Amino acid sequence: MPKIFELLDTSRIVQRYEILDFKQGLDFHFLKLKVEFVDDSVLYVREFVSENEFDYSCHWQDKTGDFPIRWDNSPHHPQVATFPHHEHTPNVEESHEIGLQDVLALVQQQMENTRL
Repeated sequence: MPKIFELLDTSRIVQRYEILDFKQGLDFHFLKLKVEFVDDSVLYVREFVSENEFDYSCHWQDKTGDFPIRWDNSPHHPQVATFPHHEHTPNVEESHEIGLQDVLALVQQQMENTRL
């Protein structure tokens, strides 16, 4: 668990973050975060991790509340080749299992591309 907070604390694009919910047991953790970026966009993160399960949702939205992308593995789109992993752009697209480190890298890349 500390690795997640280390990623956030050392990221140059994270302005601040708020822990909305956190539960931890011997063999699981549940975490909900709100991450605010330097461009005023926001990422909402939800993850449940146990020995046999990894459920996640990362919802990134701009400062107006429009969302460029959401990644999750909710089993709602069996037609997607990468089921249950998918992304909403807003169309449902193929994706792979994605963690917070991957999401931060994608957000940073998008910010850098936007500045060009």
